[in-house]
Amino acid sequence: MRVLGPRWGLLVYAGDTLKGMLPVIALPQLVSTTRPDLWAIAFGVAAIIGHVRPIFLMGQGGGKGVATTGGVFFGLAWLPTLVAFVSFVAAALIARRVSIGSLTAAVVLPASLIAERGIRDPLTIICCVIAVFVIYLHRANIARIRAGTEPRFGEKKETPAA
Repeated sequence: MRVLGPRWGLLVYAGDTLKGMLPVIALPQLVSTTRPDLWAIAFGVAAIIGHVRPIFLMGQGGGKGVATTGGVFFGLAWLPTLVAFVSFVAAALIARRVSIGSLTAAVVLPASLIAERGIRDPLTIICCVIAVFVIYLHRANIARIRAGTEPRFGEKKETPAA
């Protein structure tokens, strides 16, 4: 959104979300097993890692995995993910920083899954690991938030003097 504006930003967000959701919904049905839920989790983890460290970029670049993670978990546990999404929107709007919304959702989603499924559920355990990973990927954002230099959405970037 910061680079291309809201229209393209929302389109990219939708694509990243679908990139996470579709594998966990469609692919486990293709695997002959008694535990399609574990396969769904595995496909979801693969989608997130593939987004963060895409092989076609030789493991460089990629995003922070928030929308893809949201898609994965929406496909696997829609209600806790909806709670996390609402917290993301609220925090981002209040702080006017997407990173604050992302970090909030990274904490709320595992908490919501613990409340719904318990701490020993495989999806909850994986979600806790992914949440730590997403927070780790936001370490530069956290440093900028602490320094007061993290950009807010809607602010114009200052251009250096020529």
